[in-house]
This record gives sequence, structure tokens and C-alpha cells, in this order.
Amino acid sequence: MTTNILPARGRPRRFDPDEAVVTAQQLFHAKGYDGVSIADLTKALGINPPSFYAAFGSKAQLYARILDRYALGGAVPLVQILGADRPLADSLAQILEQAARSYAADPTATGCMVLEGTRCNDPEAREAACGFHVAAQEVIRNSIAERSPLEADRLTDFISTTMAGLSASARHGQSLDRLVSTARLASVALAQVLPA
Repeated sequence: MTTNILPARGRPRRFDPDEAVVTAQQLFHAKGYDGVSIADLTKALGINPPSFYAAFGSKAQLYARILDRYALGGAVPLVQILGADRPLADSLAQILEQAARSYAADPTATGCMVLEGTRCNDPEAREAACGFHVAAQEVIRNSIAERSPLEADRLTDFISTTMAGLSASARHGQSLDRLVSTARLASVALAQVLPA
């Protein structure tokens, strides 16, 4: 959907909210939620603050919209990986390795946008990110519980903690090789707890 936003002077500008979400996602991923101001967003989107608020409501509402988009195409595809017909330890290992690769894929936007958002200062944005994080943990936990119910809580915590560590390490500049090495080391522990 494309709408016309009238600038203070001149001709109407073409403004595509879906393209704006892509641009804003790049900013949030690169700088983190707290590091992006309304001024940063309006400059990057080429609109003024009233137009921004008319299109998105607030910075936190835009962020929630971006999280929806991220969950569909940028996050680790948990359901697909866990739904594959293979040993659970292999699926969990693939999640960790794919997370490591994903978190380091773009040197200007490292880490997991959801995990990074769970630590932001805005309560509304933090709540949105935490909602996605809890939902992802539930997907992992439920999959583990189907095959190894006694290990579900412990292994979900292990996977979640490892992913958070991978995200933080990527954010701090750790190389892809080191992140993948960490994911593979964690996979050794998974294989010991969940023998094939």
C-alpha cells in the first residue's frame, strides 16, 4: 500500500509503509531499540514526525510490527527445524548453529533482534520482545516435551541461555567461526543428554 504524505513544502512524496518497516528494521537491528530515536527514523524514512505518528502510532508500535516481520523471515525457523524427522539432539544443534550464523550474518546488525529487545528501556517495546521470546521458548519446550518430557525444562533453559549468549557475543563482535564453534560445543552436551 502506498500513500501520499504531504511535506511542509513541495510536491507530495510517495511513502510505502511496508518499505518503511524494512528500513526501520535495519536501524533497530543495527543500533538496538534504545539506540534509535524518532529523529533517526523520520530521517531514514524521509518523513516528518507527524507523518511518522500517523503511519505507525509510536516507536514501540512500529517495533512490534517489525518483530512480526522478523518472526516471519528473520528469526531462526524453530517450527521447521524441530518438525524435521531426525533425532531431537540434531534438531536442537541445528537451531544453535543456525542462530550463530544468523546473529553474525550482517556485521552492521548483529545479534537477535528479539533477544536484544528484551533488554530495552521502553516497557511497551520490551513487553513485545518478551512476548516473542516466551513464544519461541514454548515452541522449543513443547517439542522437547513430546520426546523427552523429563528434560524439557532443563534443555529449554540450556538452549535459551546459549542463544542469548550467542546473540550477546555477536553483538560484541565475536567472529562467525567462534560463534559456530560455541554452538557446536553446546551440541556435544545436547548429544550426551539426548542420546540418539
